[in-house]
Amino acid sequence: MAKGKKVITPYLYLLPTIVLMCILLIIPIVMVISYSFYDNVIINKNPVFVGLKNYATVLTDPTFLVAIKNTLLFVLISIVAHFLIGMLFAMLLNTRYLGITAKGIFRVIYALPWMFTASVIAIVWRMMLNPNGVLNFLMMNAGIISEKVEWLASRDVALSAVTVINIWSGYPFYMISILAGLQGISMDLYEASALDGANAVQTFFRITIPQLKPILVSLLMLDFVWTLQQFALIWMTTGGGPVNATETISTYIYKQGFSKYQYSMASAGAVILLIICTIIGIFYVRQQKAGD
Repeated sequence: MAKGKKVITPYLYLLPTIVLMCILLIIPIVMVISYSFYDNVIINKNPVFVGLKNYATVLTDPTFLVAIKNTLLFVLISIVAHFLIGMLFAMLLNTRYLGITAKGIFRVIYALPWMFTASVIAIVWRMMLNPNGVLNFLMMNAGIISEKVEWLASRDVALSAVTVINIWSGYPFYMISILAGLQGISMDLYEASALDGANAVQTFFRITIPQLKPILVSLLMLDFVWTLQQFALIWMTTGGGPVNATETISTYIYKQGFSKYQYSMASAGAVILLIICTIIGIFYVRQQKAGD
C-alpha cells in the first residue's frame, strides 16, 4: 500500500493542473476539430456531418490563398529582420567598448518596444503612419516623398507597413536572448582564435554562431509560431484590409467566425493553423532534447 501511495501521490499534486488544462485547452481543441467536420455548427441546431468539405472549401477560397501568401511574407520577413536586428544590437551591447552606464541606457532603449502591449503599439504606429502623421511630415521635409502616403490604407504598402511594425515590436526578444547567449561564451575561445590569426568575420561564423546555435534555433522556431499566429497587431492597425492586402490566416479565421458566423469554416482554418504550429512544435521539442 505504501508503494502504491508513493506512485499515486505525484499525480494527485498534478491533478488540478491536468483538470485545468483539459477544461481550457484539450476540450476546446477537440470541440474545434469536431466543428470542422460539420456544416454550420453553433447557429444550426442539427448540423450535418460533411467530412472534409469545409477543408476543401477553405483551401480553395481565394481569400484564404491570399491570406496564406500574406502570412508567409509577413512571417519570413519578420523572422529574418528580427534575427538580424536582434543579433546586431546584442553584439553592440556585448562589446567591451561601451561603458556600464552606456550599456544600461541602451538596453532600456532597445528593449522598450517589447514592453508595450499590442494595443499601445497599434495606436502609436497608427498615429505615426497617419497621412498627417510624423512619418509623412519628416519624409516630405527630407524630400523623400512628394505627397502624403496612406501607409495603412494603400494596398501597395499596407502589408509592408504592418510588417515593419511587427519587426519593431519583436526584435527585443531576440536581442535579449542572444545577448544572454553571448555573455555565456567563454572568452578563452576568442583569445585562442586571435592567437590562430582569425579575423572578426571568421571568429563570428566559427565561434559565435556555433556557440549560439541552440539559442538561435529555439528563437527561430518560437518566433515562427508566434508570428504565424499574430492577430492583435494586424487587427488593430488594418483589420486585414484594405481589400485583403494584409489579410492573414489569423484574421481570416476571425472574420469567418465572428463577422460571417461561419463557425465550421473558421474551425477548419483554425485546425489547419494548429497542424502547422504542431509540426513546428515537434521540431522545437526534438531540438531541445537534442541540445540536452
